[in-house]
Amino acid sequence: MNNFTIEELKAFVLRASIDEPVRTSFGVMNDRPAVLIRVVESTGIVGWGESWCNFPACGAEHRGRLLETEIAPRLIGTQIEDPQNTFNALTNELRALCNQSGEYGPIAQILAGVDVALWDIAAQKAQQPLWKFLGGATNKVSIYASGINPNNLEPIIKRKVDEGYKAFKLKVGFDPDQDRANLYEIRRLIGPTKYLMADANQAWSLAQAKTVIPSIENVGLLWIEEPIPSDASADEWRELSRFIRVPIAAGENLRDLSSFNWAIESRLYEVIQPDIGKWGGISGCLAIAKKCINNGITFCPHWLGSEVGLLASAHLLAAAGGHSYLEVDANPNPLRELFDNSPLIPVDGEFHLDETPGLGRSPRLDLLKRYL
Repeated sequence: MNNFTIEELKAFVLRASIDEPVRTSFGVMNDRPAVLIRVVESTGIVGWGESWCNFPACGAEHRGRLLETEIAPRLIGTQIEDPQNTFNALTNELRALCNQSGEYGPIAQILAGVDVALWDIAAQKAQQPLWKFLGGATNKVSIYASGINPNNLEPIIKRKVDEGYKAFKLKVGFDPDQDRANLYEIRRLIGPTKYLMADANQAWSLAQAKTVIPSIENVGLLWIEEPIPSDASADEWRELSRFIRVPIAAGENLRDLSSFNWAIESRLYEVIQPDIGKWGGISGCLAIAKKCINNGITFCPHWLGSEVGLLASAHLLAAAGGHSYLEVDANPNPLRELFDNSPLIPVDGEFHLDETPGLGRSPRLDLLKRYL
């Protein structure tokens, strides 16, 4: 691997107005935020990454400041021999700060975004697309339309069907009658052969989940995502998995390697969904992906941010191999239109990555300035 020295590291904190809020069972996004991370190495090669920042509403600005005050001073001037080693070293170095501040999540999210940018640079220096540089054998990844709101279903479903999507995920965890009606309506719209998933975003107690999920099982769900709080006890997860027939998906809110290892080894989840901008970046999530696949568990990257993180997640999935799906937010988001060349376009339910080195695309700085 070619060594390089970090010369510049900067966060671009973005917000874009939207007409229709994005609703989950625990909160509403009234605009679309993003924290993009730009790393420049000493010969001028630029790498991009992205940190998760959707909640709470002030999260993006906070993470930008964390990068500026705590992470950038540690990295500028540093020589990078291997992004994996840098990720591990920074994780260890910041352990005491995380404990002292309680900022485990935000700090992990900034490290994740930086990690992606470092891998982008490493792949560019090797003159390979990131998916191939990481050992991938195919440039094609299957995708699904996600984040579908509980109201005004028909227009968005029809639009995504027309775009070639073959799998769809609805937000549930609101009124149970509304959830059931919406799932049956989507099934009617997409027909019997396309895939349907539901995401409760931790909305239910164990007792509620045991009541609601059996009532929606015959709609043909590929999985039910985070039906109970992510920090529910192992006994609660075991009881739920024994009680329901629908496969359980989780993982976006796991925050360290030991938690992912437990989730895989417990065999309680049939689908595990790390978020590349929330924990681990490439360095952490690729290892988790391979362990999932080796254990017969479906690996599906979680993503609900801008196109930078979406593209990085696509490269991660292509590198990991195995049959699984990339999450693609179905809601309008101007921050998915920032690239200086062609955007990701669905082709028969897939994204096709190309041979351009690194991530293969980068945001246009003039477009970023609109949303700073």
